[in-house]
Amino acid sequence: MTTIVACRNVNKTYQQGKVMVNALEDINLEVATGSFMALAGPSGSGKTTLLNIIGGLDLADSGDIRVNGQAYAELSSARMAELRLHKIGFVFQAYNLIPVLSAIENVEYVMLLQGVDSAQRRRKAMQILDEVGLDGKYDRRPTELSGGQQQRVAVARAIVSDPSIVLADEPTANLDSKTGESLLQLMLRMNRQRQVTFIFSTHDNMVMAYAQRLVILKDGRIADEQTKTV
Repeated sequence: MTTIVACRNVNKTYQQGKVMVNALEDINLEVATGSFMALAGPSGSGKTTLLNIIGGLDLADSGDIRVNGQAYAELSSARMAELRLHKIGFVFQAYNLIPVLSAIENVEYVMLLQGVDSAQRRRKAMQILDEVGLDGKYDRRPTELSGGQQQRVAVARAIVSDPSIVLADEPTANLDSKTGESLLQLMLRMNRQRQVTFIFSTHDNMVMAYAQRLVILKDGRIADEQTKTV
């Protein structure tokens, strides 16, 4: 199988007051294309930091990060933005939908930035909203949707432009267990049908149970790893 994410000796420190904190220390990780995996660990373990570094939202202090064969150290800020726009989808814990836009406009937004023409944007957005179970709710704004529906819009927005990888930070944290499981089943179906690689950061046992690969972080280091046979 091909490798979509490769991290070599990745380190990241933060300064808290006068103290330097090792958020990540000597992280070595490879992720195969088509994976459905989770980074787990307690608060402060480094899982969200690692997810943000893989997504190019944060910079490592040292080490080599490659996504789709692109070495981040070789990319300008403009080329990094292009990589994020075209190859990486993001699902955030707080949904991060644009409140003044409808569900379909939120889903179209990434394609608008990509320069996709309006007719194709609308067609693809309707198709993906139908796929995530939001047909008939195209024109509703985020405040008119439940938390689970907002997260489904966020997932639709993340995958509508056919990214290679989707990074989801605590995607079930604000959802009840039934809604969270429904969302996980949706993402697993998209993983299998579209071969999109999903990487979660989570402390939710249900997400860990769904993950086919579990990487456990503790104090900024990889402490353990588990892989299921599927």
